[in-house]
Amino acid sequence: MPRDYYEVLGVSRNASEAEIKRAYRQLAMQYHPDRNPGDKGAEERFKEASQAYAILSDGDKRAQYDRFGSVGVGGFAEQGFGTLFEDIFESFFAGTGRGRRSRAARGEDLQYELKITLDEAAAGLETKIQIPRMERCGECNGTGLEPGSRRIACDMCQGRGEVRLSQGFLTVARTCPKCHGEGEVNRNPCPACRGESRQRAERLLQVKIPPGIDDGMQLRISAEGSAGYGGGPPGDLYVLVRIKEHELFVRNGADLYCDLPVTFAQLALGAETDVPVLGGTVKLKIPAGSQPNQVLKLRGRGMPRLRERGHGDACYRLILEVPPKLNARQREALEAFEAASKGQGGPLISSFLERMKKLLE
Repeated sequence: MPRDYYEVLGVSRNASEAEIKRAYRQLAMQYHPDRNPGDKGAEERFKEASQAYAILSDGDKRAQYDRFGSVGVGGFAEQGFGTLFEDIFESFFAGTGRGRRSRAARGEDLQYELKITLDEAAAGLETKIQIPRMERCGECNGTGLEPGSRRIACDMCQGRGEVRLSQGFLTVARTCPKCHGEGEVNRNPCPACRGESRQRAERLLQVKIPPGIDDGMQLRISAEGSAGYGGGPPGDLYVLVRIKEHELFVRNGADLYCDLPVTFAQLALGAETDVPVLGGTVKLKIPAGSQPNQVLKLRGRGMPRLRERGHGDACYRLILEVPPKLNARQREALEAFEAASKGQGGPLISSFLERMKKLLE
């Protein structure tokens, strides 16, 4: 059998409407499920108090309850309390609602992808870019109104920006669907922007790329994004830098790497050869006895270090190229070299032969 509704709310049977309202509010705030997640007992207490208040706050239902101890099907508890139950917590803490919403809103941020060469990334550059974006309407100066007209108060919410549903002491506020919370409506939109306060346009901007910038970095240009809504501030523009693949160099931070083809004679005898650097060529000395895949460096001939002093290195990996075919003179010279070597190899060959010998013992 259901508990006595007066007992549920903790009031006497001759309690006034204000006392019933006050008692229910205290219980609702104490046992609301949003304040007691996962607590089934609190949820049941809240539902019980809500049902008691639905009956005792209505004069006719209270009189019927006092006389018969129950109310018939079709009472407020069965018909309309579901919606109020869902919104009651918001109502308690939001007061009478959020009020009018400002029309002004910040514009969107934009991104532009800029492709540059490795040489441009090393030297830095200034360039111009064409940006499609939304700009403030020049006809209405961003108001969205036809010149000479003005906004009028919304007739649905009477300018409050919200509509309210009240039941007893509870007030549930909802954003006005007609004015979308602004409290005003535009009956005379600007013909140029159709009331949007913005128009599509293209903007030519000059951007400065700092020396040493790396692939994938972004430059933020403040307030060069799309214009805001209703006079709001503009967004920002982000320039995403993409560096084109270089024909010879691979970048690793501030260092540049290049595969340098060399002959056996250059490795064995040593040599001085032209090698590429950014902006030209320089001489690189290959020491006698250099080995395949050995890396030689030119200090400070790499990329500038972004926001730091100095440059990285230019690094050259020695790639031995064996001729696929030999002419008679080349063959004769190599055979003479092999004969002069008397089968003696270097440390790598000697080490390999020793390990192989141990393996076969």
